[in-house]
Amino acid sequence: MIHESMLPPEFLCRMKEMLGPEYDSFLQSLDSPRTYGLRVNTAKISCEELEREAPFSLRKIPWIENGYFYGGEDRPSRCPLYQAGLYYLQEPSAMTPASRIPVKPGEYVLDLCAAPGGKATALGAALKGQGLLVANDISTSRARALLRNLELFGIANSVVTNETPSKLVNAFPEFFHKIILDAPCSGEGMFRKEEALARDWTPEKSRELAAIQRELILQAADMLRPGGMLLYSTCTFAPEEDEQTVSHLLSMRPEMELLDIPGYEGFSAGVPAWGNGDERLKKCVRIFPHKMDGEGHFMALFQKPGITSRDTGSIRTKQNPDTRKWLEAFFLEIGLHSLQGMPFDWNRVETRGERVYYLPPCAHRFRGITFLRNGLYLGDLKKNRFEPSEPLALALYKGDAEAVISLPVDDPRITRYLKGETLLIQPDEAPHKKGWHLLCVSGYPLGFGKLVNGTLKNKYPAGWRV
Repeated sequence: MIHESMLPPEFLCRMKEMLGPEYDSFLQSLDSPRTYGLRVNTAKISCEELEREAPFSLRKIPWIENGYFYGGEDRPSRCPLYQAGLYYLQEPSAMTPASRIPVKPGEYVLDLCAAPGGKATALGAALKGQGLLVANDISTSRARALLRNLELFGIANSVVTNETPSKLVNAFPEFFHKIILDAPCSGEGMFRKEEALARDWTPEKSRELAAIQRELILQAADMLRPGGMLLYSTCTFAPEEDEQTVSHLLSMRPEMELLDIPGYEGFSAGVPAWGNGDERLKKCVRIFPHKMDGEGHFMALFQKPGITSRDTGSIRTKQNPDTRKWLEAFFLEIGLHSLQGMPFDWNRVETRGERVYYLPPCAHRFRGITFLRNGLYLGDLKKNRFEPSEPLALALYKGDAEAVISLPVDDPRITRYLKGETLLIQPDEAPHKKGWHLLCVSGYPLGFGKLVNGTLKNKYPAGWRV
């Protein structure tokens, strides 16, 4: 909650002018409790299954197919199902942009300003392990947080880059089928959630950010292939950052078409007078907190004319015979049937020093691009053996492997595992008497362990422990 007295007078004056008779309702909504939401990772689990498994109450978000409200008193981040990457905690309105761009498996997708990963994880889940997700953030520290969330979600076909958008334009001209630009903005729509944003707000900030947004939106459009779609979004009410930025793109790239966005009764239309007067701006969507159970947001969906082509090129890496030998031995030990329900492709395996990676199914080479991760980190080659990684465990789906120890969500051993402790395993709980096993919560992978004489030696990395 945030009271009117805590908001900048210039902001209040502008909002009163924008909203007219709705202004009082808007102020009341800011002084009301915020809502909390989570988005189900439908690549790993169905919404119905999560509803059954979650040890806390959930209520559907009506405009998000896989979104749920949860109570402010609940702590879903402390639940083992969260550590298994089965859902992402995200403010309900912030879920909307990724739900309004129709990503299909096999496409090449870019999240240009991706950290901390709310929209990137949604895009990656929609790809279902096929195609390519490039998730970029210009900040190295934020890109690291982005990588962690993508690994937690089990997104195996992603590349996490840490680059300036201008450099990405040179590397990916007209390359992507779908792009999300959730632009850095003044954050007015999040004042109720983060009071610090209100304290730091100034009228000049919108003008400075609008200049950045207009550069970014042109760069994003230039990386979109013919027939591709671009979704622009902000979490601000400022017309300078919203309709006026959209107007700028339509002026500078007149071939771009503004599309209708699948609607909801609480959505508000864009206002042409707040931009350049173009009637097409009505196709934009505004989310106001006095009309919906969420914070403030803005969206615009574009399409570049032409026909979207699919890439048929396949990747082929240089093979390291030792890598394959020890990796095959490990896969045999855990009874790996598939990776994310698909056959394992040895052409995508790449060894860099001791580390082994599974590259995305994309022939594009990322030369000259700074990235934190290219593909899935499978694990490390040690002396005469392969040591699996935590990202590999989280990338596996229910049913991918046979050597599984599955415990219910309320089993105290799950909590002890996540703290790094060894576990006592009963003979009937493990398919093998010894060796590598995948520890799961209700069948969903959490991490690896090595079984020795009824004791599961914990291989959950220190940096992941809770």
